[in-house]
Amino acid sequence: MSQRISIIIPALNEGDGITSTLARLTPCRADGHEVIVVDGGSCDETMALARPLSDQVISSECGRARQMNRGAALASGDILLFLHADTQLPENGLLLIQSALSAKKTWGRFDVRLSGQHPLFRVIEKMMNWRSSFSGISTGDQAIFVLRDQFERIGGFPEQLLMEDVELSRRLKKIVPPFCIRTPLTTSSRRWEQRGIFTTILLMWRLRFLYWLGVDARKLAKMYR
Repeated sequence: MSQRISIIIPALNEGDGITSTLARLTPCRADGHEVIVVDGGSCDETMALARPLSDQVISSECGRARQMNRGAALASGDILLFLHADTQLPENGLLLIQSALSAKKTWGRFDVRLSGQHPLFRVIEKMMNWRSSFSGISTGDQAIFVLRDQFERIGGFPEQLLMEDVELSRRLKKIVPPFCIRTPLTTSSRRWEQRGIFTTILLMWRLRFLYWLGVDARKLAKMYR
């Protein structure tokens, strides 16, 4: 194995789906990579379900940025992969990451496919991928991966309540643009299904625009809830 990958999964009340996500990573662990689940205070069975399928399951203060930084601090891999608990990598995902990274490309992300079958989800995912390719900004849904030394060099995720993935991308792309893996991962469409497709689209674009204007992430987090 050329480079060991540490897969860091922040979780909060993900008992319904965490087993499925982690089970798909079993071959990765067999190949020598590691899986670290960082729980932010779940009140369901998330931690108990995760333990048999992970190398480490730890508790952290709630907040995705804090959780991912805590996992990164304990990771032993050369590459850090930040994977949402409701997201599944393509079968050869880790090989694609290893092939993507080099001295000139130190971080990147995947194209995304939403799990839902509604035709509008095909439009949304295309727009997400296009926006990311055009802007060089990646979101957590796209499974950001980065060389460990580069992540440490920029100080990790900013510990803010929202847009931590956007801010990390901003800092990384100042050094080098991301590598975009076109083989898509699959992430849950539950956010759109629960809140409504158009309502969620409008909310996310509004939050991004306000963040671009400089609105504090704490205020945006209250709007997101």
